Amino acid sequence: MTNYSYISHLECPKCGEIFEEHKVQQLCKCGSPLLVRYDLEEVKGNVSREDIAKRTNSLWRYHELLPVHKEENVVTLGEGMTPLEKLPSLGAEYGIQHLYIKDEGIIPTGSFKTRGASVGISKAKELGVQQLAMPTNGNAGAAWALFAAKANIKATIVMPLDAPKITRKEVYIAGGDLHLINGLISDAGKVVASLVQNHGVYDASTLKEPYRIEGKKTMGYEIVEQFGWKVPDVILYPTGGGVGIIGIYKALLEMQQLGWIEEGKLPRLVAVQAEGCAPIVEAWKKGEKESKFFENSKTSAFGINVPKALGDFLVLESLYATEGCAIAISEEDLLKAQMQVASLEGNFICPEGAATFAAARILREQGWIQENEHVVCLNTGAGIKYPETVDIEDVEILQPGQEIVNG
Repeated sequence: MTNYSYISHLECPKCGEIFEEHKVQQLCKCGSPLLVRYDLEEVKGNVSREDIAKRTNSLWRYHELLPVHKEENVVTLGEGMTPLEKLPSLGAEYGIQHLYIKDEGIIPTGSFKTRGASVGISKAKELGVQQLAMPTNGNAGAAWALFAAKANIKATIVMPLDAPKITRKEVYIAGGDLHLINGLISDAGKVVASLVQNHGVYDASTLKEPYRIEGKKTMGYEIVEQFGWKVPDVILYPTGGGVGIIGIYKALLEMQQLGWIEEGKLPRLVAVQAEGCAPIVEAWKKGEKESKFFENSKTSAFGINVPKALGDFLVLESLYATEGCAIAISEEDLLKAQMQVASLEGNFICPEGAATFAAARILREQGWIQENEHVVCLNTGAGIKYPETVDIEDVEILQPGQEIVNG
């Protein structure tokens, strides 16, 4: 009989210490996030790519490589297997023959944060968690509040006052314990840290629990499966906290060990940031292993307005290991790309996702991306969650009975 999960333990990527996975764990004593490890030899002997292909189109199709032991603890809204679509018109515009979008806007709660919430909340439920708390720039708080409601776990969510309004409403309608702060996500983080320390609440902050990465890594599994178990040449990812890019890299390494993809060839990973908040880019340019706090950060791509990521060393490691890069995009370029993707391809994407398309164009112009390479841009959320990024100008107002002058 095969196991539902082949999770074996948690491991600190900095000091190598091992932790048990069947009790609540947060950070390592050295301050590093913990990574989930699996008995991959057992997975290899019991699960094949063909087995997975027959399963339901949910991220839980990869359940042996996810951390939940019992299927009854899975909290799901049917998330996963989001579209991977070729964009020929935009590709022609950019000079990239094989340009793809992995569209995470087409998912319950409207953003890729759903993946981390589904797996993170499921494991929290299995561990008996009653209340969690987290700071958020919006989408993660919305996703965790909605999944927590389904799991009957109390969710205390702290978000900046200028986070997208729709995400605030998602938390509220889910019955979440919502708090707004007149500051940045880093300020919200301090409030949550105090609550965790003083009241023993489960800390669901980015990378302070180990399981959000596991949900996000399923994007990596899906991209490879959707390409017929082949890897693309380049994956561009909008990077704030960086969990998505860390997760995709982790998935690629696991698939190599399982023999599901070729040894040696990995996609070049690109961390895309906004010029107004680019700590990873600054660190990558200098070849550093960690980033510095980015002062006075500001961008319309609110989800990547993270001045200092806890897992920055893991993001940078993924870039160096795959011969990838980090690039900062101007507000003008990301908003222009958002309009291009909608007007040429019909996808209304979020500003963070738009930044990856702007990055693909620039990297193609610089010759870093070649014309015939397979390039995947991650759109991490639905554009309709960010109505304020689109300014409508010069729209004619008709009177009843007035005809349109055509031409």
